[in-house]
This record gives sequence, structure tokens and C-alpha cells, in this order.
Amino acid sequence: MTTTLSERVSQSAFDGSMLRVVLLMDLHEGTQQRFFEAYEKLRNDIASVPGHISDQLCQSFENPSQWLITSEWESAPQYLAWVNSEHHAEQVRPLGACARSMRPLKFTVLRETGRGYDQASRPSTARLQATPRLGAGIVRHALTFTVKPGSEEDVAAILSSYASPAARVDDHTRLCRTSLFMHGNRVVRTVEVQGDLMAALRHVSEQPEVRAVEEAINPYLEVDRDLGDPESARMFFMRAAVPAVHHIAAPEPESAEVQRHAIYYPAKPGCGQALARFLARQDEAAARRSTSPVRSSSIFQRDDIVVRLIDVRGPLKADPETVYGVSGPRKAAVLDRLTLAPGGRARSAHHTMNLITDRRAPAQS
Repeated sequence: MTTTLSERVSQSAFDGSMLRVVLLMDLHEGTQQRFFEAYEKLRNDIASVPGHISDQLCQSFENPSQWLITSEWESAPQYLAWVNSEHHAEQVRPLGACARSMRPLKFTVLRETGRGYDQASRPSTARLQATPRLGAGIVRHALTFTVKPGSEEDVAAILSSYASPAARVDDHTRLCRTSLFMHGNRVVRTVEVQGDLMAALRHVSEQPEVRAVEEAINPYLEVDRDLGDPESARMFFMRAAVPAVHHIAAPEPESAEVQRHAIYYPAKPGCGQALARFLARQDEAAARRSTSPVRSSSIFQRDDIVVRLIDVRGPLKADPETVYGVSGPRKAAVLDRLTLAPGGRARSAHHTMNLITDRRAPAQS
């Protein structure tokens, strides 16, 4: 049975589909009115954000402390440009201060049915997802932060020395793999979760060994944080989040000869999204070639931070153009135009990140 390219792309922000965002919130007692007023201000602010179509605010009729905000966007990149901005972090701070817990969910729109949709007018740029995506039920996410120059060796030693947290979160969620890389003073941690991403991240943050490591690296961070202050911790991890925007994988099971690498692409100001889209197209083109050494690729992007996590069969130098995403005529020149430093065959290797840890959960845990 042949696996088509569309079936191999289990996630993509670049297919032009409309996006539905759902935010589930459980409020602290007595904050409902304050929350409602904060939402009223927020909805007026985002009404003019490019790509925003509509939103709804819902309150549970069973429990008045439970709220639901839904919003519709013309496409995922437009939403991500807003949600990853510093302006957004400040806009949602009043909402977060009212919440005991927040769980964001993002869906591309596959079908619309019913009288309301028959009569509704949509922007001409808004499209439905063409076909259902296939996947293994894995959610991918990354966090990044910088440490003080000169502290890299100390930080690497701390981050590689802790015991792995328990993989099993609950009956439905499991931490599958955590990979940690450094490039200069930038740290990137990627996670693969089966089930609820937020539950897994919360589970990891509560483990004593992980909390000890986080406290140990605090003095080395370029941006101060106080993990004992819930609001400070929430804002730090919000700013550190780098969402996955594209994932493609070969259909065959992973073999022992496949090695994991990460490449950091320093995008020029304002070019991060264009760079991520370019790399996604390069990965899709490579996937059409059975000889490609890249067996899977996940692209993470936030503003002008772009990281490509790849599982490669064989040495990197065997096919550097494919590995670094510059295979084809003039592709290296395109990469040069989108990055701060020249890329191409000669320079891309300079952006390969150093692997600090790569931890996989046991088959059953």
C-alpha cells in the first residue's frame, strides 16, 4: 500500500485552512465579573487583528466558574503571528490572572454544515481543510530560552544530569520523548506527548528532579523568572513556547540507524514565518524522494525563531543539501535571503545544535 504525501504530513500550518481556537478556563472564585470585563477589552483589541473572523464567550450553565472562549481565524499563520507576539502576552495577562487553569486547543476546519453555515459569508481567503490528516496521536511542542554568555558549559551539565520523570501522566496521557539541544547560549527543549500536552507539561513541571534542575539554572538565565510566583512562571513559559507548525514523517517504523538532530535557523527580522514555510516545502519535496535520508521533520517557529528537528538515516554529510533544507536550484540563495547569516551548503552546518539529552520513554511505563 502506497502512503501519499498528504498522509505523511500529519500537521501543517501552511495549507490555508481556517482555524478554530478553543480556550477552556476554570476561574478563581469571585473573579467572574473581572474576567468578563477583561474579555470585553480583549475582544475589542483583537477585532482588528489580521485574519480574525469572529469569537464567542460561553459560560457553563452547570458551573459558573467554567468558561469557554472560541475564535475563528482565516488561517493558522495569522493566528500564530498574533498569539506568539509580545503584545498578545500583555493582552491576555488580565485573563490569566483570573484563571485557575487554562487549556488552549487549536483545530483546522474540515467541514461546515447546517443552515447557519449555508447562509454565512466567509472571507474569500478562508478555506476548509481538504482531507483528514493521519497521525500517531503525538503532540509536539518546544520551549526555548537563552542563558548568560559564558555559562553554556555549566548549563549543559545541569540539564544533562537529572533523572527522567515518569512517562505515564494519567490513563490517557504519556510523555514519549524529550530532546534537549543548545546552540551558543540558546537552549531548545522539544517534547513528544501522546494525549494531553498541557497535562504532560504540568506533570513534568511538578516532578521534584525537574523542579530542582529548573531552580539550578535560574541564576544563568538572561531573563529572570520566579517559578514560585504562578504569574511569573506562566508568563515565562508562554514567552518560551515555540509551537510546531509542520510535521512530516516516512511511513516505515523508525530504525536504530536513525539519529536525531536539531538545526537552528536565525531568521531575519519579520522573516520567521516565511522561513518556516520554505523549510516545510523543502521537506515535502524531499519526502517524494525514496532516497532522502530525512525520515521525519518537525518545524517549530515563533516570531523569528525557527528550529527544525530531524531524524536522519546515516551521516549528515552524506546529503547535506537535503538535511539542511537547501536541495534544488537556488534554494541555498533563498535560505540566505531569509536568514541573518549565510546558509547554503557551507554555512548551514554552523547552525546545527549540540545534543544535550535525548530521552525516550520505555515501551510500557
